[in-house]
Amino acid sequence: MTRKKHYILIAAITVGVIIIDQIIKILVKTNMQIGESIPVFGSWFQILFVENEGMAFGMSFGGWVGKLLLSLFRLIASAAIMWYLLVQVRKDKSSVGMSISLSLIFAGAVGNLIDCAFYGLIFDESYYHVAQLFPPEGGYAPFLHGRVVDMFYFPLVDTVLPSWLPIWGGQHFVFFNAIFNFADAAITIGVFWIIILAYFMNKKSLKSDEKEKDAK
Repeated sequence: MTRKKHYILIAAITVGVIIIDQIIKILVKTNMQIGESIPVFGSWFQILFVENEGMAFGMSFGGWVGKLLLSLFRLIASAAIMWYLLVQVRKDKSSVGMSISLSLIFAGAVGNLIDCAFYGLIFDESYYHVAQLFPPEGGYAPFLHGRVVDMFYFPLVDTVLPSWLPIWGGQHFVFFNAIFNFADAAITIGVFWIIILAYFMNKKSLKSDEKEKDAK
């Protein structure tokens, strides 16, 4: 692949993921209240609107200052990923697979960063009513203090554990209870793709070393 086509591929993936991610989030934010759910495939797949206060799984990080630092970290990390990717492409050191992986991770990071940076400014709260875009009284949080919108929920197993089980018997159990968004999915796919690429590259390198030893 030529360098120009490589850049076009990176741009297409990045812009495409960010646009899809933001369309989904804005639709959810302007049509649902926090905690509201819409069944898509029975109880196995739901659109469940929640907002992430800070880190993964809704964890917070040091209050107002911590939120600012976390948003700035996301900004710096996103810029670093894209800088590294463009440098590797310019030096013809990045494979198509690696470029796709890093583009997915970058786009996902930017998608969530947009929530943190701007959603607090352009939306009011989603508690007890559907949020309004560009409310006249202003948003719910200052710049870089917005919350990330999550909505995809796949409770594949939702049951009560048998009472005879030690320790956990009789407790409510949900398998895969994480709630995530399109940007999170892009990041996850990108990371797994990198792991798979690294595995096959290492395997190929080992085979090459074995051939060199046999030749000697």
